[in-house]
Amino acid sequence: MATLYRKYRPLSFGEVVGQNNIKLTLEYELKSGQLAHAYLFCGPRAVGKTTLARVMAKSLNCQRRQPGEFEPCNECPACTEIAEGRAMDVIEIDAASNTGVDNVRDNIIAGTRVTPVSMKYKVFIIDEVHMLSGQAFNALLKTLEEPPANVVFVLCTTEVHKIPTTIISRCQRFDFKRISVIDVVRKLEYILSCEGIKADKSVLEAIARYSGGHMRDAESALGQILSLVDQPADGQMVTLTSEHADLVIPKNDLEQSLKLIEFLTLRDAANAIRLVNLMVEDGFDLKVYLNDTIELLRQMMLMKVNPELIPGIGLDLGEGLSAKMIGLLDKVNLTWLLKAINSLSAARSNLKEAVLAQLPLEMAIVETCELDSAPKAARVESVVPEQAKAAAPTPAAVLEPNSAPKVASDQLIDINNIIVRWSEFMANIKKNNHSLSFTMMTAKPKTVENNTLYLTFKHKLHKDRLGEIEVQRIVEKALEEVYNAKLSVAALLEEVAEAVSEAISEPEPAVIQQPAIESASDPAIEEVLKTLGGKIVG
Repeated sequence: MATLYRKYRPLSFGEVVGQNNIKLTLEYELKSGQLAHAYLFCGPRAVGKTTLARVMAKSLNCQRRQPGEFEPCNECPACTEIAEGRAMDVIEIDAASNTGVDNVRDNIIAGTRVTPVSMKYKVFIIDEVHMLSGQAFNALLKTLEEPPANVVFVLCTTEVHKIPTTIISRCQRFDFKRISVIDVVRKLEYILSCEGIKADKSVLEAIARYSGGHMRDAESALGQILSLVDQPADGQMVTLTSEHADLVIPKNDLEQSLKLIEFLTLRDAANAIRLVNLMVEDGFDLKVYLNDTIELLRQMMLMKVNPELIPGIGLDLGEGLSAKMIGLLDKVNLTWLLKAINSLSAARSNLKEAVLAQLPLEMAIVETCELDSAPKAARVESVVPEQAKAAAPTPAAVLEPNSAPKVASDQLIDINNIIVRWSEFMANIKKNNHSLSFTMMTAKPKTVENNTLYLTFKHKLHKDRLGEIEVQRIVEKALEEVYNAKLSVAALLEEVAEAVSEAISEPEPAVIQQPAIESASDPAIEEVLKTLGGKIVG
């Protein structure tokens, strides 16, 4: 099988994964003809810089591209020559191997003085441009300032801070980002469909997370895994499994990371340590496992600060894991999260020198479970009023809301029913409206009165959004699906809700019945009556 990242290298803007803002800008410039003479593509490795430079070179020189279009045809002689790397007018230079000023003069400056041989534009793609020497940059500067009209430069670099500002100021700069897990998975699914191979999405997500946002790394890992898969003799479709993936990428499981966090929130050090040792026996890489656990705690921390800090949550975890993580948020506070991250980060640093591989993590588990601010299992029940404790759900139902029975349609629903299945309700919201889920993460169920669920919000922005008719419709539909009950929904700010609660729970003025009092003007009696709000009767 050919190398996947070469075989499936994008040939057009539409095939380039991610980098949508950059593609839109370049596409507009190509359609309008308002081109810059020099472009600077900077960002991490293996995210599409050189690939996009080649696609742009093809679009600039495509013989069939019409005005107002931006995609190359990939069929004309110009597109074919560029794709095969034999176009004389598209010069790719590896600056890491040609750092000196002489190479710049011979390969670039001299080349710009010669008109294109057979194409409209002469395109110079300089890879790892930051490797040029100071003298080479100085020699290149004058050409960048006043290039011929039919010459375009595309400079690519992973270390933009090493490029002189005089060079940067002459270029149109584009900052590339790491590719999201969901985009990597989509590309891997496309490759497998072309190869006639099936795979579970969880396997592809593991490959995508392992690649760290670098598309070429993901394609290389997939190629390694596919080389281990036996071809069926009967011509059936090949199936890629987690057993195949575990032979190439370090074994990890975000589900187990979430399970560890759940044990930590419950101060269950025994089960947490038992889980870690089982994972060591199964061959899990503790370094990768800790990295995943710390990343999940980080996302929980950011959500506690403000859910809008991580608009991409769920893309990297998947719907199921995202819902479980949201369910854990109510069990922790920000102080505990900060201390837990510090403790596990220290364990991560000590793994290399540990006598036993799992010892630093076990110590971190014990330390985290002993934190004063860590909520205990009993705190899960603290939201249940005293008068409802007899009817409160069992601990298993609280810890596993998805297994809790639904409320019968003819049964009166109360706030306890709402709380027990809240994480399932949040998962339903996320499934139907991803952006709304970030607003609902900040909501807290307050009470149910007259078939109306009152939710409290810290910020007016989130409260006002729930006032939108379309948003209310989505929320009320989710409530009906999860709780099997028709409920209206209303929003309150937290301070307003607290004031209302205090007013409702304020005791009636005390009626003090006492024997005949000689004088109601006694200063001591007046002070008591003033304090308690009572009055003298009889």
